[in-house]
Amino acid sequence: MSRINTNVQSLLAQRILGQNNKQLGQALERLSTGLKINRGGDDPAGLIASQNLRAEKVSLGAAIGNAERAEQVVNIAEGGLQEVSGLLTELEGLITASANTAGLSAEEKEANQLQIDSILQTIDRVSESTSFQGSKLLNGNFGYEVTGVDTEVSSFKINGAKLEFGQTRDVDILVTQSAQQAGFFLSTGGALDLSSANAQFVLDVGGAKGSRELSFASGTAVADIVAAINSFSDVTGVSAAASGTGFRVDSVEYGSNEFVSVKVVDDGDLNTAVATAGIVGLAGSDTAVASAATNTLFSAGAATNGVKDDGQDVGATINGVVATTNGTKASISTDFLSVDIDLTATGATTPGNINAFTIEGGGADFQLASNVDIAGKVSIGIDNVAVRNVGKTSSGGTNYTLSDLSSGKGLSVIDGDLSVAQDVVGQAIKDISGLRGRIGAFQKNTVGATIRSLGVALENTTAAESAIRDADFASETAALTRSQILSQSATNVLSLANAQPQNVLALLG
Repeated sequence: MSRINTNVQSLLAQRILGQNNKQLGQALERLSTGLKINRGGDDPAGLIASQNLRAEKVSLGAAIGNAERAEQVVNIAEGGLQEVSGLLTELEGLITASANTAGLSAEEKEANQLQIDSILQTIDRVSESTSFQGSKLLNGNFGYEVTGVDTEVSSFKINGAKLEFGQTRDVDILVTQSAQQAGFFLSTGGALDLSSANAQFVLDVGGAKGSRELSFASGTAVADIVAAINSFSDVTGVSAAASGTGFRVDSVEYGSNEFVSVKVVDDGDLNTAVATAGIVGLAGSDTAVASAATNTLFSAGAATNGVKDDGQDVGATINGVVATTNGTKASISTDFLSVDIDLTATGATTPGNINAFTIEGGGADFQLASNVDIAGKVSIGIDNVAVRNVGKTSSGGTNYTLSDLSSGKGLSVIDGDLSVAQDVVGQAIKDISGLRGRIGAFQKNTVGATIRSLGVALENTTAAESAIRDADFASETAALTRSQILSQSATNVLSLANAQPQNVLALLG
């Protein structure tokens, strides 16, 4: 059949040519942009997935930038603390040199005090001037704000606490086991009643710091025995107190690292009745144990091998997490809360719940994950390192800090207590070293590991997005060649289809 009104073959060729041209245009677009998905119609599901991955990739890049910025911040803080550490070391030497009283003139002491004042002023200046883009780092700006400190909390340090916006965090301690001092009760029946005026009662008393052998004559009162033991408390770590017809010997501090040992080297033929009563009560008992052969410190006419008692650490949980304890101190270190708390003697020895304090805010927060939530945030506390805030030490009921070493204060090298001054400097060195250690661990293990892990995540996310969205040039080049050939072929076919109706003219001739 020959028709001229409707050229079906031409319509077919036109449709096929349009399809081929569309495929050719798509191949050219992909090759020119390098993308397999240029609009939603190319691959709707692929577009959604690739856009999500692209957003994640941008967030990961920003998180890496945050981590690198955090490293720069702690580097600056570490630089300031390093200088403070050097100054404290020099201060330690000046204290020791100034203690050589007989070998120093008044002028030399005054010169040493001038150096100490200069060092203290420099430490304060470093704490105020160490900053990052105007934010002070060592003046307490990144410390935590705390309210409602319980009276049973002696001291505390917040190393890190993650808080949601506007959130506060209560810190609760459950004391499950009381802290104990090591100690005994020694019954002497009052003043020593020895066999002769020339006899001596020789007692060896030892503790965590050292031991001393003490000798007492007949008739020595309990109060004098107690005073003699207490005169060596600084070197033995043991104190004594009169109690009834005898006295107690206890470790000065609490905890499993403390102990008290007592041995009668020579009983001086102590009166038999008193010797029989010379029984030791363990674990804080103020009453002589009536019958416990293993606790006998001395018996009539003969010395024993002595006795020893150990202290006990407090047992506690903080916010439900079992705490690491040492004496009256308890600490935890988790992703959400890291605190060190020192309880008072009453708080540490009384099992029960203590509402320690409430953290209102503060700290240095860094966003080190792509998702902005509390899980992706890390926080570190950097306390004020001014001289009035470091080296906190208690002696004789008085609290001291590094500022008390300045001229005119109680610990100056001119007329102050240099033994306590050295303790204060030693504590200050521990404070700064501890802070540097925390910052170093944060920099190495938190920031450093985060940068590495985020780098891997960024690499894998980029690869996943590329697999979905990027064009495969080998495949697209092959598609382009095929489309070009098909388009040219369809054009030729269309030309033939358009020429076919002209054959009808031969029928009219």
